[in-house]
Amino acid sequence: MESEIIGSCWSCGAGLKSSDYGRETNCLGCSRPTRVCLNCRWYAPSRPNACEEPVAEPVMEKDRSNFCNFFEPASGKGEDQDSKSDADHLAAAEDLFKF
Repeated sequence: MESEIIGSCWSCGAGLKSSDYGRETNCLGCSRPTRVCLNCRWYAPSRPNACEEPVAEPVMEKDRSNFCNFFEPASGKGEDQDSKSDADHLAAAEDLFKF
């Protein structure tokens, strides 16, 4: 089904369909490119080259369109991120040391 939302924009969080991930396609919500590392399911800032795919060519600018053959849309906004804020993470860390 072409109109089904499969992911969201890394910048603004707008829902994206499979047709929205073209090489020169921009998000309708914020006009930022959509086929970028930050929108890929393999994006992992803690990994070498910020990618979980070990044979992928290094991409220097993670927020710019690229030609990576391993690109797969992430299922949510910045898949490496979760919905918790820094304050939530800090509170969870402090809870570890409460007696």
